[in-house]
Amino acid sequence: MPRSNQKKPIVWVTGPDSGGGAAWLFTRLAVWLAGGEAVRRRPGGAFAGKPPDALILGGGADVGPETLPAGARKASSTSNGNTEYSLIGIFQLILAPLLLLLRILFSKKRGSASDPARDSFEREILNDAIRRGIPLLGICRGMQLINVELGGTLHPEVKDFYEETPQFKTVRPIKPVRVEPGSKIFSILGSEKLLVNALHHQAVDTLGRGLKVSARDDAGVVQAIEATSEKFLIGVQWHPEYLPMKSEQRALFKALLDSAAL
Repeated sequence: MPRSNQKKPIVWVTGPDSGGGAAWLFTRLAVWLAGGEAVRRRPGGAFAGKPPDALILGGGADVGPETLPAGARKASSTSNGNTEYSLIGIFQLILAPLLLLLRILFSKKRGSASDPARDSFEREILNDAIRRGIPLLGICRGMQLINVELGGTLHPEVKDFYEETPQFKTVRPIKPVRVEPGSKIFSILGSEKLLVNALHHQAVDTLGRGLKVSARDDAGVVQAIEATSEKFLIGVQWHPEYLPMKSEQRALFKALLDSAAL
């Protein structure tokens, strides 16, 4: 629950100019539950204020091919408690269809899967956060952008990885993920095996500078990355904001806020 008797850390949450309302609402809730105050940042939105205490790069449109390193552009441009446990069943039955409905209502139909204005905007914010040492969490697209900005590349389409294992695309936590023991994210989530959601079709290929893989799925697709240094820089391929019923997913936001308070 939110902290009392102290100033709440300010967390910037990035997103598109149009759409993305469901992700914003649930991320705002996750930040609030962790004891912080979320501020929505979008490419076209005017803003005057101090740098945040922490940054969340949200999910959404594909990272555009013009954003990728030269060697990756060709491949990418071809891509078209007890109480808690007693409530999990209710959340699974009610929250999942609610999330789907919210995503449909708040989604923006685009002629292109990419968003160049958002790419440019988030790259600037990302680099500033890295320079300042601001704790950073990348969600889905956000993880991919972190990897690309640090010199890594992406798989433009991951469906070929799932010929022998199921490819899930759902807000429900049914996708198995294995977390690397000894990783920072393992220390946060407290488990080597997770069930997460999956809403992506791009994925990390070669790693960017100063990054390591901290989780993969059964097909070997990268599901989480983190900085090799001690700083808080984590990216996850799933959407933890859509899993408020999961204590380990709430812990991810709590760790971000705790790092911001150091």
